[in-house]
Amino acid sequence: MTYLSLILASLGRRKVRTIFTFLSILVAFFLFGYLAAIRSAFVGGVDVAGVDRMIMTDKVALINLLPESYRQKILATEGVADVAAATWFGGYYQEQRNFFAQFPVDSEAYLRIYPEMKLSDEERSQWLADRQGALLGRALADRFGWKKGDRIPITSGIWQNKEGTRTWDFNVSGIFDAEEGFDTSGMLFHYEYFDESRAFGDGLVGWYIIRIENAEELADVATRLDAQFANSPNETKTASEKEFLQGFANQIGDIGAIFTAIVAVVFFTLLLVVTNTMAQSVRERTGDLATMNILGFKRSSLVGLVLGESALLALVGGGLGLGIAWLAVTLGGDPTGGFLPSFFINPRDLIAGALIILGVGLLAGALPAWQTLGVKSVEALRRVV
Repeated sequence: MTYLSLILASLGRRKVRTIFTFLSILVAFFLFGYLAAIRSAFVGGVDVAGVDRMIMTDKVALINLLPESYRQKILATEGVADVAAATWFGGYYQEQRNFFAQFPVDSEAYLRIYPEMKLSDEERSQWLADRQGALLGRALADRFGWKKGDRIPITSGIWQNKEGTRTWDFNVSGIFDAEEGFDTSGMLFHYEYFDESRAFGDGLVGWYIIRIENAEELADVATRLDAQFANSPNETKTASEKEFLQGFANQIGDIGAIFTAIVAVVFFTLLLVVTNTMAQSVRERTGDLATMNILGFKRSSLVGLVLGESALLALVGGGLGLGIAWLAVTLGGDPTGGFLPSFFINPRDLIAGALIILGVGLLAGALPAWQTLGVKSVEALRRVV
């Protein structure tokens, strides 16, 4: 009889208890995987932020706009390689619940600064040539079923055009893809069209995206930039893109800390449940283990048998739980219908989950396995008899 058959036989002694323990592990790791995807959706942009990109905003508040004239001064600053402006449009499609992000941007510069955006040369040329052209992220296009050539009206809650309405019409020039983690749930359109057509705020932008020549000089370049606009009506605050996005995410809450706290509580409880299950199993089989020892099984083999039971239970339950979570995230997609821009399980979270599975299996079996070392075979048999 092999060790695997012995392990399976032991787990099958109390089928109901084993099944419930298995389901506890499965549910715990399903939650781990799904919560990891939610965390990635909120902070995924932080993970893919460019190390050579910075964001310049108004020093007082992000909602305060900056002069367009800053662009040339920024570009002339030592250490700056490129710059593009972007502004929050704040619109929705048909109904307010159909909200998504839209930004008027410096088209060519924006594409240079964000090489992560993948679109064909044809789409790029068509967008640059169409004054009312818009680029849609793949997630956004899939959300509404939009395709290249569609004309879509977007109603802004902030910006009124010179025709006296808040509804702006755009032509879908292209749909861009990107690496996993990059936000493809928004829309880009031309700043020139926006600036010429808006009823107020001419010559103002929301923020600047700045690419620098040497990422190691980021702090020095940021200091030089902010010093240029010190004591002006529009003082600035320049930070790395990662720092900016992290601060934006933290306005919702420290998602990483919340995730860690929930996972810690769930797995501590799970560890107690599995340890209790294994301890009961060992106590019930004291006589069997003693008999095996008398028949020639070494103590180390008995310890390995108990650890094997715990590890197998954790590996199968945890692996299946992670697998179901991955399928739910990959096939089910964003459960909010587009409000989470990049809903996926990061590979590093899958690796972390695998390590936790192994840890739970070994730790839960450690105490019961240690108990087998202290049981004397003759005394164990006498208690059973």
